[in-house]
This record gives sequence, C-alpha cells and structure tokens, in this order.
Amino acid sequence: MRLIEIQQITHLPTEVLNLEKEAVAEGFRFLTHLISEWHSGKNRFDAPGECLMAAYSDQHLIGIGGLSVDPYNKPGIARLRRVYVAPAARNQYVGQALVKVLVAQAALHFRQVRLSTDTSGGDTFYLRCGFIRIKDAHATHTMELVNA
Repeated sequence: MRLIEIQQITHLPTEVLNLEKEAVAEGFRFLTHLISEWHSGKNRFDAPGECLMAAYSDQHLIGIGGLSVDPYNKPGIARLRRVYVAPAARNQYVGQALVKVLVAQAALHFRQVRLSTDTSGGDTFYLRCGFIRIKDAHATHTMELVNA
C-alpha cells in the first residue's frame, strides 16, 4: 500500500482538472461543479468549520472532498460534498481516509454531517464509513457527531 497524505487546501491544484476528466468519463459532474463554484466564489469551503481536503500519493492528487455548512438545515449541521477518488487509487482506503479526516474536522464544529449520493456504490461506501441511510429530500446519509 502506498503512502497517502491528506491535507487541507486553500486553492484548487491544477491537477484537479485531471480528476475532473476522470469523473466526467464516469458520468459524474460534481467536480465540474466544484471547479465552477470555486472560480465563481460561490463555494470556497472557507466559512467557519468548512474545509476542502486533498489526498496525495507521491505528490500527485488522487482524491478530493469538502465539508461545508449544510444549506438545507439549521446551524450545526455540515454537508460532505464533492468527494472523489481517482479510479486507479480506489480500493486502497484513500476514500475512507479522506472521509475520516473530513468527519474529524466536522466534529470540531458541527453536531451532524449529511450527504447525498445517487449511486449504489456511493451508498455502500458511505455505510462502510459509518454513515446511516436516511430518507430526506436533501440527503441520503447522515452521521451524528459526538465531539461537537
């Protein structure tokens, strides 16, 4: 297993365009939205408690994911957003490590994390990460946080 480094980022690395191409090839547009919202200033993951994390292996970007205030709920609830791992880096615990770091960050500021996925693979992945499935108009999974 290769060494993975996860770090908070305050700018979009140019390598995110490579991840976006891979995501689009898989039928996912959420990295396109991430890039667009970042450049427009709509979402830079810079509100209190928010963050954007990147996963690197050998100094190459292999995954990304963000945590923001959930726009559909009252304060105290975070939303996991735009989590993506390059296909070549999957099944190596990169995604789980990325989500673990995001959840730990969320626990410092929020009491709950919610997310939405529309794939069975995403559902299985988030259940493995400790989320529970919910039926809600704006979320498919949630996790209560104990440290907040």
